[in-house]
Amino acid sequence: MKLKSLVAGFGLALAGFGAQAQQTVTLKFHTFMAPQSQVWRTMHVAWMDKVEKESGGRIKFEKFPAMQLGGTPANLYDQAKDGVVDVVWTLPGNTPGRFPRVEVFELPFVMTNAEAASKAYWEYINTVAKDEFKDVHVVAVNVHGPGFFHSRDKQIKSVADLKGMKVRGPTRQITKLLGTLGATPVGMPLPQIPDSISKGVIDAAVVPWEVVPAIKLEELAKYHSEFPTGVSLYTTTFVMAMNKAKYDSLPPDLKKVIDNNSGVETSGWLGKTQQSNDPAGKKMSEDRKNVHYTFTAQETEAFRKAADLVDDEWVKEMNGKNFNGKLLLDTAKSLMTKYSK
Repeated sequence: MKLKSLVAGFGLALAGFGAQAQQTVTLKFHTFMAPQSQVWRTMHVAWMDKVEKESGGRIKFEKFPAMQLGGTPANLYDQAKDGVVDVVWTLPGNTPGRFPRVEVFELPFVMTNAEAASKAYWEYINTVAKDEFKDVHVVAVNVHGPGFFHSRDKQIKSVADLKGMKVRGPTRQITKLLGTLGATPVGMPLPQIPDSISKGVIDAAVVPWEVVPAIKLEELAKYHSEFPTGVSLYTTTFVMAMNKAKYDSLPPDLKKVIDNNSGVETSGWLGKTQQSNDPAGKKMSEDRKNVHYTFTAQETEAFRKAADLVDDEWVKEMNGKNFNGKLLLDTAKSLMTKYSK
């Protein structure tokens, strides 16, 4: 009878293990990006499709672009933290000052290309900023391609041209940069740009090429001023985050599928994919015969010098928060050199 009990117990344990091994999981993915955007189609949906395929269909996603589950973009991180949704892709800069250490990659002229910067960003948060996103399970991080000026009525060819212009910036450090350059900075999220530039609330906006078609900026801004290849005025940081409890609850084999689609390589892929959408955005502007200008080396250097103050102020601010600002900046620049080779 003891033997029968042991066999029965072992059978139940095996059945339980088998049930866990075959468990299917549905994850809610939420973001602010529009369903017609390149970011949604070539990055988010592509990533979810890959995870679903590698899980043998045992991980399924419910896909919610454009804040379809409610809230604002600034709520996304907390939605993942609190388990309102399972996975988000969001902009840390939507909550100014909450994630100060990752702002280092938004500082002027730090980025060379999005793939290198995204890999550097991943290593950075896993070395000198380990607890920056402590409330969530970080899947990947990335940045977009080079950001630059798109203006409605005036071509920007120098730092002096920015004086008095109302220019939209996406995050705290970038609006600070615009003010340092002499513009009147206006912070606002991406969806507000079209209405604001058409009504004259702003004269120009800084965005990368890839988002231009999504907000029809090629129709609203006639002039585009960019920097030479490999030089970026700024970029913006993003994070793909998962609810910790949801990740921890996954059976080991499904957790491995998520792990295999996380980390430095996934971060680099996200950055590379996002920047690869830049040429299509630029072509739409060229097809409309808009006016394009590339700053010369001398003009670029003038922008660099004018922007130096932003780095200095950021280092002082980090020191005031009991972080070693110089170490953080030096680490980010060193990692950019490492991954840009």
